[in-house]
Amino acid sequence: MKRITYLSIFLIALLFSAEAFCDSDLSSRSWKAGVAKRIITPEGSMWMAGYAARVNPSQGTLHDLWAKALALEDADGNQALLICTEILGYNKILSDQICERLELNYGLSRDRIILNSTHTHSGPVLKDALYDIYPLEEKHIADIEKYTLKLADQLVALAGDALNNMKEARIFSQNGVTRFQVNRRNNDPGNLDSQTQLEGPNDFAVPVLKIVDHQGDLMAVAFGYACHPTVLDAYQWCGDYPGFAQIELEKIYPGSTAMFFMGAGADQDPLPRHTVALARQYGKELAAAVERVLEEEMQELFPSLSVSYSEIELPLNPPMSLHELHEITRDTLAHASYQIRWAGRMIEERKLGKVGRTSYPYPLQVWLLGQQMLVNMGGEVVVEYANKLKEFYGKELFVMAYSNDVMAYIPSTTILEEGGYEGLVSQQVYGLPNTWKPGIESLILKEITRLAELVGAVKASGLP
Repeated sequence: MKRITYLSIFLIALLFSAEAFCDSDLSSRSWKAGVAKRIITPEGSMWMAGYAARVNPSQGTLHDLWAKALALEDADGNQALLICTEILGYNKILSDQICERLELNYGLSRDRIILNSTHTHSGPVLKDALYDIYPLEEKHIADIEKYTLKLADQLVALAGDALNNMKEARIFSQNGVTRFQVNRRNNDPGNLDSQTQLEGPNDFAVPVLKIVDHQGDLMAVAFGYACHPTVLDAYQWCGDYPGFAQIELEKIYPGSTAMFFMGAGADQDPLPRHTVALARQYGKELAAAVERVLEEEMQELFPSLSVSYSEIELPLNPPMSLHELHEITRDTLAHASYQIRWAGRMIEERKLGKVGRTSYPYPLQVWLLGQQMLVNMGGEVVVEYANKLKEFYGKELFVMAYSNDVMAYIPSTTILEEGGYEGLVSQQVYGLPNTWKPGIESLILKEITRLAELVGAVKASGLP
């Protein structure tokens, strides 16, 4: 009995010592954080990204588009940068150019940079991105190229502002919840009023990072949600529901910067939709979810930062034959205008001797901010990936998508087998020569596991 008693006393003492060490470690060692933001609304009328049904360029502004940056530095001087931008998505060319400049100017390697797009469908078309969707003329392309060059300059300068603004900070994390996302593959938007139960899968989590200064004042809040910003489809520049959410939070917390990052919501829509009032409502709902988390107790993160990044080759099916491509261009009743433009471009490239790619370099990234693990993925990622990753690493995991390169939809094995827009047709929207080969889900999850091990994330059972 005495041995057990002595052992119990020893373990209790050890526990209190560990807690005291952690508390002293947090008080003596701290994060540094810097925040910056810039308006990136186009100065004139341009073609808008996201909807093939639009028939003309933009017509005014509902509210400004923003780019916002959060620079972080841990107690050992390791730095990282998160940039959240109200655009549809970066392509690889633009993303690589920006990251090369950030490394040259500020010494940030590729694994220390996240370029997240909010995926608003009320932002501008960017250079060499989704050209097959729109009936672009030479003057339109010139405006797009000019804007894209300016955007890259703005983002490099924005990063410098955030890095130069860094000061001592404390960082907290926690997940909230809100439920206006609807799985668009498994629910008919036209019959929502008569449905008493919605079908999944879904991910209602609202991941929140809170950054406060040494006085406890809120500097910034970075938050996400896995739902398409497609409430609005008109012709005014707008950040959609994430834009309204950021506006609302900056009203609630004057002097702070609210920045939204997009989650794995490729098959999730805000429903019902198509009115400004609904976009504002969803923005307020999301802001309320974030506010609740900010006002409750959150997990404080130790000032340590570990990062990893890679690009893996995801295999594509062989390109369509010339016969199949010609059939698409001839059958104008069965195919949308963007499919016909895509097939025509594929035919012209074949004439020039260009062979369609058979794989694509897909970007993946894992950050460990103290105890908080963040998985970052390129492309339009469907929600099943987030759900599986949370099975592996726990429900408090943060999952970010639409980052660094939005090259296509990233369907799960289930969706790839079922087909439909996310598994089949969307590849033509993005200009790829064909669909993904079966097995990409396994490749992606295995690589995330490897990257997680590199940063020292806790390995859960059942990992691929």
